[in-house]
Amino acid sequence: MTKPRICVLRAPGTNCDFETEYAFNEAGGFAERVHINRVLETPSVLKRYQILCFPGGFSYGDDIGAGVIFSRQLSDLISVAIGDFMQQDKLILGICNGFQVLLKAGILPDGTRNWPWDRTKTPPATLTWNENGKYTDIWVKLKVHAPKNVFLEGLDEFELPLAHAEGKLVLSDRSVIDGWQESGIVALRYWNGKSHSYDDFQAEPIPYPHNPNGSEFDIAALGDSTGRFLGLMPHPDRFLFATQHPKWTRNRTSGEGTGMKIFRNAVGYFD
Repeated sequence: MTKPRICVLRAPGTNCDFETEYAFNEAGGFAERVHINRVLETPSVLKRYQILCFPGGFSYGDDIGAGVIFSRQLSDLISVAIGDFMQQDKLILGICNGFQVLLKAGILPDGTRNWPWDRTKTPPATLTWNENGKYTDIWVKLKVHAPKNVFLEGLDEFELPLAHAEGKLVLSDRSVIDGWQESGIVALRYWNGKSHSYDDFQAEPIPYPHNPNGSEFDIAALGDSTGRFLGLMPHPDRFLFATQHPKWTRNRTSGEGTGMKIFRNAVGYFD
């Protein structure tokens, strides 16, 4: 069977592209690292791929905000090619900075219906500085809220590492959450493992370190209504092996890390 092709789209400042390419290849796909300049020159190059991934890093040095420059290239310079990609039965993944890019470009939360985003309108959400005002590097517990999302199939509760300074998700209006909840757009939420009710989207965010950035409603990832897109702040690319977990000896774990499941789900979608 032909392997699905994955475009790991990088820009100046991207620094997680090699790990992400490795993860997709290890999951059975055929991944390539592609520089954004190549796509700007020939937008039709995206037609070769079934999965488009925006890896983590600091695209363009976050000079005017995390993911902003990269996102403008997508929405302003290659919007037709991106729009065509979204309308087909293909997948899009954004990790950390990649999530910031997807959200600020308007691909998330539901770009299939609202692309390109009308800049005269207020976006439903943005990612801004962590509540503690610091770059935060920590492992977090996550709870799946969109089990029909392709990337999250078969997952429920798991851990991933994260590392970012601008990961606090803030809504333009708290009523936005109602529509998101109904359409499965809220994909993952930070979890403390015991006391937080995940049926209650009116609850206050759980405290640090369980919610490490202060995101409203503890949101750690967003998807779309089709279940084919996912943007998340934690790094599945940094938990490909059980030995990457800080407690792997104590827990006596071995084999693959949970992060690999996300990449296998994406590749497996095309089986």
